[in-house]
Amino acid sequence: MSFIVIAAIALGGIGLVAALVLYVCSKKFAVKEDPRIGQVAALLPQANCGGCGFPGCGGLADALVKAADKGSIEGMSCPVGGAEVMGKVADLLGMAMANTEPKVAVVRCNGTCENRPRTTLYSGLRTCSAMNACGAGETACGFGCLGCGDCVSACQFGAISINPETGIAEVDEEKCTSCGACVKACPRHLIELRKKGPKNRRVYVRCSNKDKGAAAMKACKAACIGCGKCEKECPFGAITVSANLSYIDPEKCRLCRKCEKVCPTHAIVAVNFPAPRTAPAAETAVTEKPAAE
Repeated sequence: MSFIVIAAIALGGIGLVAALVLYVCSKKFAVKEDPRIGQVAALLPQANCGGCGFPGCGGLADALVKAADKGSIEGMSCPVGGAEVMGKVADLLGMAMANTEPKVAVVRCNGTCENRPRTTLYSGLRTCSAMNACGAGETACGFGCLGCGDCVSACQFGAISINPETGIAEVDEEKCTSCGACVKACPRHLIELRKKGPKNRRVYVRCSNKDKGAAAMKACKAACIGCGKCEKECPFGAITVSANLSYIDPEKCRLCRKCEKVCPTHAIVAVNFPAPRTAPAAETAVTEKPAAE
């Protein structure tokens, strides 16, 4: 019986010493977290999409608090929560927050089945990354949308889908949060985040083909051929041609649409503009011949 008592006392003493050591260590090596981090994290949407450039909403909350301690949170934003959420965060941290223009993902490819016919049959793993690693895919264009839906799988908000008729990825701008997940998922870098623009209107080159004109047109009827007509026509210097491909700078573009009119392949598109007015058909007066007397 005495052995049992001694063992119990020994184990109790060991447990007490261990508890004391753990208590001392917890106090000495404790990591104090600013309570504002939890408060900021509670305001964020918890999508953990990484679109802000930080590892999840917790990482953004920590970065925002540290930036606020340095005096400014400019340049930091939550693409999912948008201006409303960032305004609440700025109020909580006592910071001024400049309004940032909302963005939306655009797919820079117009290689529909009609414009870019299939030339081969791919029978491997049905993902864009796998098909791209094998070559040009099922068409002669090595720059266009592969249509396997890697971007669809990456989007957490159901904002992107593959059009079954065209075989190209399409973005629902009402659902898009500009998190950038689809941009990272596309192996051909076809998807770009652009400013939504005033009244959601924007003009951009819906092509990413960098081949020379003849080769680009052979692969796709709607390809940019790098002719430079749009660059010469733009009065604001918003268009540059590099590597046989035109690009419209959204910061300089004034939406005049002159470039769209001169593009010979219609590679430049204007989104959400009102349809041009058509003149009413002229009413032709019908005169009856007098009856012969």
